[in-house]
Amino acid sequence: MLEATNTPSTAGKSAEPLNAALAAEARIARIAVTVFPLLVVLAGILGFLIPELFKPMGTSVPYLLGIIMFCMGLTLTPPDFASVARRPWAVALGIIAHYVIMPGAGWLIAVLLQLPPELAVGVILVGCAPSGTASNVMAFLAKGDVALSVAVASVSTLIAPLVTPALTLFLAGSFLHIDAGGMFLDIVKTVLVPVVAGVLARLFLSKLVAKVLPALPWASAVVISLIVAIVVAGSAGKIVAAGGIVFLAVVLHNGFGLGLGYLAGKLGRLDDKARRALAFEVGMQNSGLAATLATAHFSPLAALPSAVFSLWHNVSGAIVAAFLARRPLRDKAARG
Repeated sequence: MLEATNTPSTAGKSAEPLNAALAAEARIARIAVTVFPLLVVLAGILGFLIPELFKPMGTSVPYLLGIIMFCMGLTLTPPDFASVARRPWAVALGIIAHYVIMPGAGWLIAVLLQLPPELAVGVILVGCAPSGTASNVMAFLAKGDVALSVAVASVSTLIAPLVTPALTLFLAGSFLHIDAGGMFLDIVKTVLVPVVAGVLARLFLSKLVAKVLPALPWASAVVISLIVAIVVAGSAGKIVAAGGIVFLAVVLHNGFGLGLGYLAGKLGRLDDKARRALAFEVGMQNSGLAATLATAHFSPLAALPSAVFSLWHNVSGAIVAAFLARRPLRDKAARG
């Protein structure tokens, strides 16, 4: 997480180190946002061209996701959780918007595009996943409210074991059989346990964790890319036929999330920084979790929307963040 952005500016001598830290962090974030989509594209191409190399790794996907979520837990600090108590309305609005807009949009797109059952479930499952792990980076680049972004991402992840299976059963049950109980256990094992373990490690091994924090974004990027390669390899034979419609579904899904997330913040009378944060918290999904669940409970084809989403939401997120960063902030919340 981008912790420096949560620290208020100070006057005098302390302002210079803070500004220097923010400048360095901004450079690192921009590099990550540029390199990450390229890594995912390369991974997808390799998975498609040499599926025999990545297919045998299919059983390792849950463990790879566990590594990503452990890294996320390592970045969380007590102030991140305290911000939830300080701003319950903004955080609650973000959570509700996330778990209403994206699942609903996924179901609507699957129906309107008349997707085959496996792809329909895959799109809906992406929508029912918690916030994406890179959403706070995009909020930072967009000059949004990073503290709110971190709070919404954290809470949406912690409640995912209950919310994601229930929403998937409700919205996708008409397409395929949904084992909600099995999903619950899988999310607890691959998301909740690693995140909690990371938080505890940060609390009790702070000096050691501080040394590895700079490497965490890159470690997560590499692992997510490997998951994409494995998922693409599993459905390589069907990508040519299904790729176009899946890409259209993903672009529409992500676009609805970004736009309606910002609108939710506006309707909730949040300030412009908070609206920008909600745009990314709603529009960016934990596609690694969705891919893991789709592979475990359905088929590699059902995981294809997750792999495409993993690429596209980072590309679109970077574009939207750059656009918003060039627009002046409105300091006060909307009125009327």
